[in-house]
Amino acid sequence: MTLTTYYLLFTTKRITRWHQKIIGAEFTMPATIQIKDFIKSVVYFTLVMEFLGTISFYIAFHQEGITGLKGIWFSLFHSVSSFCTAGFSLFNDSFESFSENTPINWTISILAIAGSLGFIVITDVWYRIMGKSKAITFTSKIIIYGFIILLGIGTLLFYFTEPLVKASEHRLMEAFFQSMTSMTTVGFNTVPIGSLSLPLLLLTIFLMYIGASPSGTAGGMKITTLTAMVAILKSRLLGQKKITFLKRTIPLERLFVATSTFILYTSMIFLFSFLLSFTEQSSFDKILFEVASALGTVGLSTGITADLSEVGKSLIILLMFLGRVGVLTFGFALLMRMKKQDLKLKSEDLAV
Repeated sequence: MTLTTYYLLFTTKRITRWHQKIIGAEFTMPATIQIKDFIKSVVYFTLVMEFLGTISFYIAFHQEGITGLKGIWFSLFHSVSSFCTAGFSLFNDSFESFSENTPINWTISILAIAGSLGFIVITDVWYRIMGKSKAITFTSKIIIYGFIILLGIGTLLFYFTEPLVKASEHRLMEAFFQSMTSMTTVGFNTVPIGSLSLPLLLLTIFLMYIGASPSGTAGGMKITTLTAMVAILKSRLLGQKKITFLKRTIPLERLFVATSTFILYTSMIFLFSFLLSFTEQSSFDKILFEVASALGTVGLSTGITADLSEVGKSLIILLMFLGRVGVLTFGFALLMRMKKQDLKLKSEDLAV
């Protein structure tokens, strides 16, 4: 959709209302951002970041003895994989062998964060720099604040409580990287995931479950969805008639979408964990991790993926598909086939 829309902008200087509607729904953009500017920022920012990432990787790999055409290929591949949070690596142990390599760790982190924060934030910041807006939007503030808070909490918990990290000479870098790779859903790891303690395994599941930003390359439920749920809870506990957060009222339409996403996403994790508990012999914590990783399109694993049964692998494939398309989008696609009926429904009270 991004490429076809950009092609139309490049050739005809205009896009159809159909394209505007689809792009707006796909990226859930705030009304303050123009689709034309947004599409251009997606294309240009992606190309620039992946180009700079390739150069940075090449310098780092060259110092590790990976040179020539192999060095160029490895650099380009991992730059694209990092920015798109794909999680595919050309190394057998992901990046465990480079856990002490600062340039490689930071290159992956910067690319993954840039991609996962989303093009809404990038376009918004660009508007602010160019003077098109006086301040960044409420959406961007929520994404940035939420990302920093969750990443900080994850890093601190890994740093102080995980035995594998505490025993490392590069403790802070490994703690930050594991928290970052879970939140951005980039899927690379510098410590063996299967050896993590149970509390930190659950923390990783939570971070994968939340994910990063809408309109970005990351998977997960999204920070904005979590924020909407917190806002609903806070407003209900305080007895407020309107749902507010940071002194801003959140539109009901957005709250409906967030609530639907939360329910569907959580239901998918429960359902597929339940099904895999029947088909697989692994412990429940590893099954839950596998499910959260698949639905969040993360790519991390405790090591049980290859040992899954044919049914189990099929379920994981379906989960990855649902996670990439989006559970809410998939639900819309199924329900849109149902005929709309114009019925006068009676209103009834419901005790909750």
